[in-house]
Amino acid sequence: MAGSDTPRRLARDIGWPSPVTIEVDGRPLEAFPGESLATALLADGQRAFRVTPSGSLRGPLCNMGVCFDCVVLVAGLGEVRACMTAVCKGLSVSTGLRGDGRG
Repeated sequence: MAGSDTPRRLARDIGWPSPVTIEVDGRPLEAFPGESLATALLADGQRAFRVTPSGSLRGPLCNMGVCFDCVVLVAGLGEVRACMTAVCKGLSVSTGLRGDGRG
């Protein structure tokens, strides 16, 4: 993980499992197994997860699987809601964004 601290995650009195590497838009990202994909992307600073056909950026809104704004493409699974998909080693994610989605 970038930096010396666990970025953007509450870490008090929590025993974290060893991070695993997933791929997001062709770049490696370390995340914790079992956390939601949305959590991993948000902790990495990514705010947009997809772009609509009209060009609007979308990211997690409800974080409980209702709104579908966090839909991403996961190899082998198809389109999934990032907030409802658990991180596991080797996950390959495509957001369809041209930039890094930060902001």
